[in-house]
Amino acid sequence: MTRIKRGNVARKRRKKVLKLAKGFRGSHSKLFRTAKQQVLKALKYSYIGRKNKKRYYRRLWIVRINAAVRLYNINYSQFIYKLKKSNIALNRKMLAQLAIIDDSAFNFFIKFLNSSVKLN
Repeated sequence: MTRIKRGNVARKRRKKVLKLAKGFRGSHSKLFRTAKQQVLKALKYSYIGRKNKKRYYRRLWIVRINAAVRLYNINYSQFIYKLKKSNIALNRKMLAQLAIIDDSAFNFFIKFLNSSVKLN
């Protein structure tokens, strides 16, 4: 009977986990058992983080838009209401960029909304 060398699959699996754990501190990047636990934890947190990032940026855009429109004596909710009434489909990211980068365009935008939509 011929000799069978074992361990290729197991070694590949372990090396894959240790490669993912590269950069972790101490034994979390060196020992397979602890590295495996930390990699699973890190992957879980990265999944959650991708969801949280979307929430965080939306909140940031809303804060920026609110700060920009308050200079014109409007609050955020009134501004969004006017946008919906005048059928303007700009997302919050673009509005926040307009408010920061191109103040004159944002000013024109506010004047247009004030002239076209009257609040009750």
